[in-house]
Amino acid sequence: MNKTSKVEVNQDGTQRGLTNLAVQMIAFGGSIGTGLFLGAGSTIHRTGPSILLVYAVIGSFFFLMMRAIGEMLYADPNQHTFVAFIHRYLGSGLGKFAEWSYWLELILAAMAELTAIAAYFQLWFPNLPAWLIQLVFLVALTLINLAVVSFFGKAEIILSGIKIITILGLIVVGGWLILTHHQGISGDRAAVSNLTANFSVFPNGIAQFIFAFPMVFFAFQGMEFIGITTAETKQPRKILPRAINQIIGRILFFYIGSLAVIMMVSPWQRISASQSPFVQIFELAGIPAAAMLINLVVIVAAASTLNSAIFSTGRHLYQLALESHSAHMKPLRKISTSGIPIVSVLVSATLMLGSPILSLFNQLTSAFTFVASVSGDIYILVCILTMVAHWKFRHSPASRQIAFRMPAYRITEPLTICFFGAVFISLFFGEASRWPAIGAVIWALGFGGYLKFTQSRSAELFEKSK
Repeated sequence: MNKTSKVEVNQDGTQRGLTNLAVQMIAFGGSIGTGLFLGAGSTIHRTGPSILLVYAVIGSFFFLMMRAIGEMLYADPNQHTFVAFIHRYLGSGLGKFAEWSYWLELILAAMAELTAIAAYFQLWFPNLPAWLIQLVFLVALTLINLAVVSFFGKAEIILSGIKIITILGLIVVGGWLILTHHQGISGDRAAVSNLTANFSVFPNGIAQFIFAFPMVFFAFQGMEFIGITTAETKQPRKILPRAINQIIGRILFFYIGSLAVIMMVSPWQRISASQSPFVQIFELAGIPAAAMLINLVVIVAAASTLNSAIFSTGRHLYQLALESHSAHMKPLRKISTSGIPIVSVLVSATLMLGSPILSLFNQLTSAFTFVASVSGDIYILVCILTMVAHWKFRHSPASRQIAFRMPAYRITEPLTICFFGAVFISLFFGEASRWPAIGAVIWALGFGGYLKFTQSRSAELFEKSK
């Protein structure tokens, strides 16, 4: 224990400086972003009020996955990433696939957030080049990540706090509009009945309802960041169960609560799919600067997600370096005096420079969008492998006498695996999602082929060396 800072230092030099609040805010930072503030209009337009059911179902399965991750981390709180358990319980082949794929997915997701930050920032300063905006944000957030971990936690509390205040503001303003039966420009009055009038589970057909599931699934992506903070969290066996049990309810409240209020204030058919519903609600409340306000919040939301992504990619790469026997990976194990895997964070952040570079070549934008979509689809495969790893964990000696357990895992675990599998299969039936899903399968098969080739090559060299 470090007596001067009273922060516990791990054997590898990393520090346990994250509090329960910081851990929860990191999860908020990853899972509540532009998908809610900007994309909610599209999901509402697709299925109407039944989108609340979609969020509730997917949120429940994400909670089960988080309980599975939490149980494994409770047994071994020294792991820097939950994906390490795939390596431990399913073998090095699937482990390497999951670890490298998830790390790459986070890099691409961070690049997408940088692209979003530049686009929204240019609404205020259209003459500023996108690459410069992205570079400034990336450098600033990387410096925050290179400070002591407790400072990173405080920064994420502020960034996520702004998002939460905005959502609470929407719920309060919307509630006031509903209580006063405010009449909008279209002549419709705000009322609870707007949510239930002529209700249909499939207002635009069952296909649109099914296609809403992968859209909402990706909206919850980032909640698993809790499983990357454990090794740097104070009293992890005390904080981890509390953070996981609280986070799902609060995220569901913010998602379902805000969407329900939006559809009560205005009939869902009137909500524009192309404009932020948050902007529409605040404009109805007579706040002329609503668009500017939400633009600021969207920039903060993207910065918060980027901040968490830099943290997560650095820890993932550090974990990969710990597991690797390659001399090239050894420098990535370096820990700074402030307890940060400094080289892993810098390498991950450097790769994110691909976003400002791509902004200089517009013709590459569509290719980047496709690659990012492929990577996002691979995330579902990582979720499935995580649940299978937990199943193996529950049948190992390490699972004995664990106080924090996944509820009824013999039933809920197969259900969760089947559900995640169904979400992945549904991607093949959408015109826009089909090719990225095929790309994810090709990546998985190609990665497996590469591992087999390298293993056989290593065996040949070993035989020749005898």
